[in-house]
Amino acid sequence: MIKAIRGTRDILPPASSLWNHVEAATRKVCHGFHYQEIRTPIFEETALFARGVGAETDIVSKEMYTWDDRDGTSITLRPENTASVIRAYIEHRLDQIPGLKKLYYIGPMFRRERPQKGRYRQFSQIGAECIGSESPVVDAEIIELALDILQSCGVQNPHLLLNSVGCPACRPQFIEALRERLQSVKHTMCADCQRRADTNALRVLDCKVPEDQNIIDSLPSIQDHLCEACSKHFATVRTLLEALGIDYEIRSRLVRGLDYYTRTTFEVTHGALGAQNSILGGGRYDGLAESLGSRVPAPGIGFSIGEDRLVMAIEEHVKAEDLARLDVFLIAMGDAALHHAALLARELRAAGASVELSADHKVKRAMETANKLNAKYALILGDNEIAAGVYALKDMAAGTQESLSKEALLARFGA
Repeated sequence: MIKAIRGTRDILPPASSLWNHVEAATRKVCHGFHYQEIRTPIFEETALFARGVGAETDIVSKEMYTWDDRDGTSITLRPENTASVIRAYIEHRLDQIPGLKKLYYIGPMFRRERPQKGRYRQFSQIGAECIGSESPVVDAEIIELALDILQSCGVQNPHLLLNSVGCPACRPQFIEALRERLQSVKHTMCADCQRRADTNALRVLDCKVPEDQNIIDSLPSIQDHLCEACSKHFATVRTLLEALGIDYEIRSRLVRGLDYYTRTTFEVTHGALGAQNSILGGGRYDGLAESLGSRVPAPGIGFSIGEDRLVMAIEEHVKAEDLARLDVFLIAMGDAALHHAALLARELRAAGASVELSADHKVKRAMETANKLNAKYALILGDNEIAAGVYALKDMAAGTQESLSKEALLARFGA
C-alpha cells in the first residue's frame, strides 16, 4: 500500500473544517485592514531564496527541496513566502501603483526538517506583507493585524515578544561584539552554534538547545548597540502598541531565523503548543527588495503564522465536529416525495443550511443514519406533509418535533 510521504499528511473531515474556519477568519480580518490576497508559485529559482533568506541560514543550507530542471535551472519548493512576494512586487512593478502594498497569502511551504508535533515537511502558512514605508506606524498596525487574526480564529491569551535587531548602520558593531564574545565560549556550545559563531553569529541567538541558553543569556544585547534612529523607531513602535492596548514583552535575544530582518522583529507564543510554542513570527526587512534587484527602495514588514500550529492551538475549544455539523438530514418517504424533497433541499441550501438528502426511504434506517451523522435536525417529508404544506422537523438532540410551514422552515435557517 502506498502511504503519504514522511512529514506530510492528509487533512480529513471534520478536521478540515477547522482549517476552513481559520482561513475564513483570516480573510475577514485582512479585508478590514485593506490587505488583499496574493498567490505566488510554489516553486521558484533557487537563487531567490539563497539571496533573500540567506545562504548561511538553516533553511537554505539544510532544509530546502531543490532540483535541477531540464534546462539546468536550479528550482526550489518555496520554504517561505516573503521572498516570493517581494519578487512579485519587483517583477510586476507594484511600486508604480499609488499607496502601500498590503498583501496577504495562505498556502503550502516545504522544508525538509525532522517531523515533530506541529511541524511537517509540507506545512501551511498564513502571512501578510506591507511594502512601501519605513514608518513605525506600519509596524504597530501589522502586529495588530497579526494578533487580530489569531484572536478571531479563537486563540486565547497570545503572548507577544518584541525586539529590534538594528539596521546596517549599527548591527555590524553588535555582530562584531557578539562574535568576539563567542570565540571564548563556542567550544562549549552545540555543533550548530559552533558553526554559526564563525559564519553567522546572529543566528546563535536563535538556538533552542536548552544547554546553550545560559551562555546565550550572557552574550551582548542588541538593545545596547542600537543607533539613535533605531532606538527612536523602536520606542515609537512600543508607544503605539501601548496606545492600542497591546501587551508585549521585550526579548532582546529575539532575532528570528532569516537574514533579511532589520529593526522590528516579533514573535507570538501560545501555551497550548508545549516547548515549541511559537505560533507566529515576523519583522521588518527594509533592504530585501534591493538585494533581490529592485532599483527602487521598498521597505517592508511582514509576518507568517504556522497554520498547522494555529489549528493545534484552537482545537481544544473550537470543535471541528461543531463546525462541520450537518444542519438538516432530509428524508423523503417514497419516490413521490423525492422530487419535492430535492427542490426543498435546494431552497434550504440557498437559505444557508447544510443539507443531506437521504438515499434511504425507510424512516427508521434513515433516522439511524441522521443520528450517526450528528445532524442537528431530521426533516421527514411524505405525501401528507406535501399536501398540507407543513413539514415535520425533529430536533435530534432534544428528541422534540415541530410542524412548520415552508416559510417558517426557511426562516429558521436564515432566509
